[in-house]
Amino acid sequence: MAVKQIITDDGSPTLYLPEMDEHYHSVNGAIREARHVYMDAGLNQCPKITIRVLEMGFGTGLNALLTAEEAERRNIQVMYTTLENNPLSDEIVEKLHYVPGKEELCRKIHRVAWEKAVSLTPHFTLQKIHTDFREFTYSGNYDIVYYDAFAPDKQPEVWSQELVDAIYHAMNPAGILTTYCAKGSIRRRMQQAGFSVERLPGPPGKREMLRARKRNSCYNELNPM
Repeated sequence: MAVKQIITDDGSPTLYLPEMDEHYHSVNGAIREARHVYMDAGLNQCPKITIRVLEMGFGTGLNALLTAEEAERRNIQVMYTTLENNPLSDEIVEKLHYVPGKEELCRKIHRVAWEKAVSLTPHFTLQKIHTDFREFTYSGNYDIVYYDAFAPDKQPEVWSQELVDAIYHAMNPAGILTTYCAKGSIRRRMQQAGFSVERLPGPPGKREMLRARKRNSCYNELNPM
């Protein structure tokens, strides 16, 4: 898989995949986008002290790195499961440098053996699973889902109704799913699965994003669209 590293507007790197004409993160700021969409709108909205996270698309490991950082800052326990069908090569990974002072943690995240749950810090346990999203068995009782797959027009098969339904049923009551994607068709699939869906302001360069919550008997639908 041929990829090209570029520096985004906040000074952090991302990768460009020519064969798909797709970037792994926003060119308006890779770290800025990840913090806005997945940390601020997702992880930090969960009040639990032990949180189970599912990430759809490990990619460069940026979301895992920022989550480990947030877990330490908040003094919480995060059990982090991430799915990836096309892992990056060691050569590419060695050139990625995201958070100053966290280089060693970044290396550890990428060196963790696939399929095994490994405690990387007192606050963060990582399990990387090498799998196609469509073949994974979704049964983990997740509190947070980062839906960070490539865009629906690039990989429509990983945004299917069947997959959204499976994720919904694998989440805990009042669980939160966030994604940079704001397409109406994806919002409607989430609603059909049973989620209550909000449109939120997107990160720089993007007008909107989506946040979906799994309903329970104590949760009233918020801002239905």
